Amino acid sequence: MTRIDDTFARLRAQGKKAFVAYIMGGDPDAATSLAVMQGLPAAGVDVIELGMPFTDPMADGPTIQAAGQRALEGGMTMDKVLNMVRAFRAGDNTTPIVLMGYYNPIYSRGVDRFLKDAQDAGIDGLIVVDLPPEEDDELCIPAQKAGLNFIRLATPTTDDKRLPKVLQNTSGFVYYVSITGITGAAAAQATDVGPEVARIKRSTDLPIIVGFGINTPEQAKSIASVADGCVVGSAIVKDIGAGVPVQDVLAKVKALSDGAHSA
Repeated sequence: MTRIDDTFARLRAQGKKAFVAYIMGGDPDAATSLAVMQGLPAAGVDVIELGMPFTDPMADGPTIQAAGQRALEGGMTMDKVLNMVRAFRAGDNTTPIVLMGYYNPIYSRGVDRFLKDAQDAGIDGLIVVDLPPEEDDELCIPAQKAGLNFIRLATPTTDDKRLPKVLQNTSGFVYYVSITGITGAAAAQATDVGPEVARIKRSTDLPIIVGFGINTPEQAKSIASVADGCVVGSAIVKDIGAGVPVQDVLAKVKALSDGAHSA
């Protein structure tokens, strides 16, 4: 059982939906990013997704792309992302942390070294958006053996023929992408998402968490009501990029988490 598994078991027992927040590691600088991260649990965040900055983030819209660029220009590296996690773990050993990003920085580091370092730092799971199931031997299987959840994305174009392949080595939760396209591009609609979540649930017992296109507490509640929870990223990252003070960013996160938890 990972921290992710424990968290979803607890939420299920409480009859609550999950709220997941995404921030980019090192955006706009290491200190600010860590301050936001450390405040997320008290703002109602059940699972933290921490972005690994990368030069070519193909699935991300302009807001997340800009965040990654700011982080890289500020000198953020994989080592510094992992150090952020270590610093967070010094004060919080229960909130799950999922590293989200692309395979290239992991490949460059070396899979075995990366997994050992991630585990030592206190990472619980991985979302690697450009590694399809056909490449499970590259990272997914070794990650599972190292005790990390490997979380896969399902999308509106993941049909019933493809779905079993997507689910076969997935653990922790399934991240359902509510829209076709990039992050921050459109608003998620519960009327579209609900039937898709129900379809995926017929094939897995894993929690289904919905992300992309959720920007307000009302949307968080609406989407969480038809799934096991929701993810908000761009709406939070946008405020960080605009220089909104940390306490105000966290107040917005609290309003979003309250929305999801009221579903």
